[in-house]
Amino acid sequence: MAVPKAFVVPSAGHAPNAETAASILRFCRERLAPYKRIRRLEFADLPKTISGKIRRVEMRLREQQRAVPVVRGEGEYFDDDVR
Repeated sequence: MAVPKAFVVPSAGHAPNAETAASILRFCRERLAPYKRIRRLEFADLPKTISGKIRRVEMRLREQQRAVPVVRGEGEYFDDDVR
């Protein structure tokens, strides 16, 4: 079973903290159907190719190599935390 996860690069003026994550997760909860909502959010720099494309394969491999059960990484927030 796949769990939808968003990788977010905050823009200037926005801090990658719990408050920002809660705001994003609340926004998604209010505007998206339950089956479309993200359940996890991680603030991270995206791996890119020389031409600037996002290396999704690298992101998938990084997620597959994580421990089971999932241990939260630094800058990672779950939908269960926001009420």
